[in-house]
Amino acid sequence: MAKRNISSVPVKGQRVLMRVDFNVPQADDGSITDDRRIRMALPSIKSVLDRGGRLILMSHLGRPKGEGQDAKFSLKPAAERLAELLDRPVQFASDVVGPDAEAKARALQDGDVLVLENVRFHKEEQKGDAGFAGKLAAFGDVYCNDAFGTCHREDASMVAVPRAMDGKPRVVGFLVEKEIRYLSDVLAAPERPFIAILGGAKVSDKINVIENLLKICDKVLIGGAMAYTFAKAQGGNLGKSRVEEDKLDLARKLIAAGGDRLVLPVDTHCGDDFKSSCNKRVVAFGEVPDGFEGLDIGPETAKDYAAQVKGAKTVVWNGPMGVFEMSPFDAGTRAVAEAIAASDATSIIGGGDSAAAIEQLGFADQVTHVSTGGGASLEMLEGRKFAAVELLDDA
Repeated sequence: MAKRNISSVPVKGQRVLMRVDFNVPQADDGSITDDRRIRMALPSIKSVLDRGGRLILMSHLGRPKGEGQDAKFSLKPAAERLAELLDRPVQFASDVVGPDAEAKARALQDGDVLVLENVRFHKEEQKGDAGFAGKLAAFGDVYCNDAFGTCHREDASMVAVPRAMDGKPRVVGFLVEKEIRYLSDVLAAPERPFIAILGGAKVSDKINVIENLLKICDKVLIGGAMAYTFAKAQGGNLGKSRVEEDKLDLARKLIAAGGDRLVLPVDTHCGDDFKSSCNKRVVAFGEVPDGFEGLDIGPETAKDYAAQVKGAKTVVWNGPMGVFEMSPFDAGTRAVAEAIAASDATSIIGGGDSAAAIEQLGFADQVTHVSTGGGASLEMLEGRKFAAVELLDDA
């Protein structure tokens, strides 16, 4: 699945149209509260600028309705933060394909960088509109995809724009290249034992991931609230724990298909209210008392999962083991994170809550790869192919 990288393209004097993922969280005053996605794009951005390219960056931010400008979803704060990180001027266009963007794109000099306004201010973006894509494509001599977080989507800037640029270089940036290497290539030929740890709230969110990983993993360890659906499927009592009643048959099928490769918790840390100060109990898995809800894997499960990680050569983790934002129900997630950080395995952390947990717990620099894409990483773990990547130039 290797794709041509931006570093292999002569960019001096060329306008590089790069799709990045600057969909960063912001406070009510518009200030950026976590600039990780901007920082992750810096290697590709610097590669173009340092070699005399003329860089045009496009991204979405949030979920505007696609009916024009909305100040709270403007990319201007992201452009300002990028200027701080690069320690150089960054131009900002107040539109996407309008007169300001056109004029500033035409006027770019070697080493200049321009950030376009939020592409989702146009409803044509999420419709994959070819006309809108053609206007964007006209800005570039080279297309670069460095927005892994949206690679599973077929938005105009992800698919229709590179299609419109057929015949010109269409490449990946360093971030997308790295995501493909770990989430696709490593999974295709993992060192064994290969352990997957899956958590989160819903079995329904992870059905295809569980099915795919059961085919290629030595063990799939289940945690999080979705474990309670498996417990209920086995006839357990779950009190007021979160259970997907309509997925019980599916859970039974997964248990049967997984055999001893599908590993469920042996105990549960539960509470009688959703807060740190609640009354707490550790009970056997599937024996949550009435009035209580499961909020984390129990200590014996945490110990077992940590031991399994210790002996692994490849580990994939997607989804927390419990309510990791709230002590003491962060203990299971912390135990798994510590075990992964201490192991010698190739360790791949899926996006979303898993990435947030590993960052919050301080272990992000002790694992092999932390994905920037929640939905995209899940779909790649399912074994899906992405049109936004497939149509790019092969290495």
